[in-house]
Amino acid sequence: ASSSSQHAISARRLVGGALLVLVAAPSYAAVTHAKASALTPVRRGPNLPPAFARALAGGLVALALSTAPLPSLAEGGQVEDFKIQRGGASSSSQGYSGGAYKVITRGVNLDRSNFEGKNLKGVAFQQSIVRDANFRNTNLRGATFFDATLDGTDFTGADMTQSNIELAQLNRAILKDTILKEVYVVGNTLFEGVATIENSDWTDTQLRKDQRMYLCALESAKGTNPKTGADTRESLMCPE
Repeated sequence: ASSSSQHAISARRLVGGALLVLVAAPSYAAVTHAKASALTPVRRGPNLPPAFARALAGGLVALALSTAPLPSLAEGGQVEDFKIQRGGASSSSQGYSGGAYKVITRGVNLDRSNFEGKNLKGVAFQQSIVRDANFRNTNLRGATFFDATLDGTDFTGADMTQSNIELAQLNRAILKDTILKEVYVVGNTLFEGVATIENSDWTDTQLRKDQRMYLCALESAKGTNPKTGADTRESLMCPE
């Protein structure tokens, strides 16, 4: 039989239930017997540089996390905590969460999740779907809801100081007693259909004129925030 070359499979790893096959540089197997089945063992490829090996290991872990299935709400337990650890909610570049949540995941469905009373300072929910969720009395200082869908979500009593709601959609969202000081808003942030803003504090939040007028025209644009003492209409700079 004539000599032939083969690509040597250097490593196989089972990660998160998915079999990953890594192909190294080609090595050559000498045919020393007349029978095609009697091949000499394939020589091992060169060892990977440490930096490349670490990067490869990190990639395998990330792939395993992205392919492992999420539990459904019907399974019970602290599903929302699991979603945070998986990256459904994750730390922003400001690092307020002390390194607890590092992976940023976009487009995650967190509908009806319960985050009530949790410390989610600096956590990012950007481009996620977070409808009818519970953030009552939650610390969301510096959190990011960039381009998130927040329809029907309850932020009662939450502290959203310096949070980012750029391009977010807040139809039916509940902002009663919510602290919204120095929040980052742009013209395309949608407040239309918000359920209530009673007792909310908008101090130093820069709103576009039409957004301000819309919020000021709401029947719920009244009251005083129970934590900051700010008058809702004054904080919105509503005209008399």
